[in-house]
Amino acid sequence: MTRRNRGADVSSSSPNPQRPVAPTSARLETGRSRTSRNGAVAFTLIVFIVVVAAVLALAQIVAGVIGLGAIVGAVAAGALAASSVHVVMEWEKAVVMRFGRFNRVAGPGIVFTWPIVEFYTVRIDQRVATTYFGAEETLTADLVPVNVDAVVFWMVFSPKKAACEVEDYGSAVSWMAQATLRKAIGRASLAEVACRRDQLDAELKDALEEKLDGWGIDVIDVEVRDIVVPRELQASMAAAAVATRERDARMIMAEAEADISDMLKDASANYEGDPEAMRLRTMHLAYESVRASGGTLVIPSAFSEGFTNPDAADALAKAAKKG
Repeated sequence: MTRRNRGADVSSSSPNPQRPVAPTSARLETGRSRTSRNGAVAFTLIVFIVVVAAVLALAQIVAGVIGLGAIVGAVAAGALAASSVHVVMEWEKAVVMRFGRFNRVAGPGIVFTWPIVEFYTVRIDQRVATTYFGAEETLTADLVPVNVDAVVFWMVFSPKKAACEVEDYGSAVSWMAQATLRKAIGRASLAEVACRRDQLDAELKDALEEKLDGWGIDVIDVEVRDIVVPRELQASMAAAAVATRERDARMIMAEAEADISDMLKDASANYEGDPEAMRLRTMHLAYESVRASGGTLVIPSAFSEGFTNPDAADALAKAAKKG
């Protein structure tokens, strides 16, 4: 069994909405060094060389000459020794099979297996892995196509299940996450997808945990990276948003006008029964207008008498009606 998706596999950039991106082929280059198994490979090679050299030396001592048979035997012995001694890294587990049946999970450190009888099929990396996945041109509940990119953080907690229950668990995580994301988007409207990312993350995490638990995989977290709406819809959505804001503004202004009219109605009822209060209000308005503008208010004498002489004010009002 091979593992095609090991380590931290994420995309190098946001995908183009017009071009689907392979969910498991991209790798984010961070500039940091990654772990290597060169030491384990070198150890296996050294074991092979040492055993071959020992067998050839023994043949030289016993037969006095190194023939073709000795060389073939030395190579076979070296191959058997190399296949019997393995180095498993700290973050790995080796799944050992015996005659094709699961026998044990070994490691980390040096692992010994019986030649021909036992072998380990796969080394399971138990570090946290990241897998990029996306849903291209997926319809929401209100029939709006969107492109959604996300990242799932996961790790293998049961090497036995990961090796025996699924062929390629790395690719299985990616495809399962993509299918789950498409279903979640199809159940929600565009507004819900855009505004409730935390809820979408939690829904995806719960769904993936339920499905991947049988494969020995634990989902640590799911993060939605980006939500892209097609450009032809962005203009209409922006216009709809502007229209909604204008409608809300006009409704607020109408409510304010209604409140002001009620207040003015109450004020007029108060002033109607109290002429003195009306004159004081008139003087206050004149004062406020002069103070705000910084100018001078010129009042005709007949009009000015109306502020202090009620009889003159009444006469002025009657004259205005006759004229």
